[in-house]
Amino acid sequence: MITDTLFIIPARGGSKGIPDKNIKPLGGKPLIHWSIAIARALTEDENICVSTDSEKIKEVAEQTGLKVPFLRPQELATDNAGTYEVLLHALQFYKEKGKEYKNVVLLQPTSPFRSIKQVKEAIELYNEKLDMIVSVRESSDSPYYTLFEENAAGYLKKSKESNFVRRQDCPKVYAYNGAIYVINVESLLKQPVHQFSKIKKYVMDEISSIDLDTPLDWAWAEFVLEKGMVK
Repeated sequence: MITDTLFIIPARGGSKGIPDKNIKPLGGKPLIHWSIAIARALTEDENICVSTDSEKIKEVAEQTGLKVPFLRPQELATDNAGTYEVLLHALQFYKEKGKEYKNVVLLQPTSPFRSIKQVKEAIELYNEKLDMIVSVRESSDSPYYTLFEENAAGYLKKSKESNFVRRQDCPKVYAYNGAIYVINVESLLKQPVHQFSKIKKYVMDEISSIDLDTPLDWAWAEFVLEKGMVK
């Protein structure tokens, strides 16, 4: 079991795209239970923090037997509250209780199809010289080929100038999929995640990269489960 890492599952109430998303049943269990099960396979309950502002989410999370240690303060319960501040708040909470962590594994509830094996592999890729390991999927949209921006005259131009005539010839590009973040706490205390420079990728497939943000995403996830496509 991993002991030097805090597994944080951030679950804000008041989801607008999918109402009560974090506790909505998917495959017969509340969405947040999927992430709790992953964390529990890798560490003890004392190293798992569900960070929420919602009494309802707290109650549903605790149905698993996991204790939710706090409700977020009001300033971290708004639409504008960022993940960076949420992570710092959780780390400070445990520090005040005498427990300091070297690393954070961030598991967002909206990525239910990541596997224990994938999280473990991402953690194994990490070393203390890095700021972060982040999970990604290979993107079919390419700034060299299919992504365009408007220039000053209002005409479309490629996001990255190139002469490629086939997408297959373009350099591979990756998109964060939101499923796994393995973060160096020392780096996090110095700067927010978007300012990190020493980042390495952990590549995931399309199914395990599903991120639930809209009703269409949810319908796709239910279809994938129904068809037995989750590994």
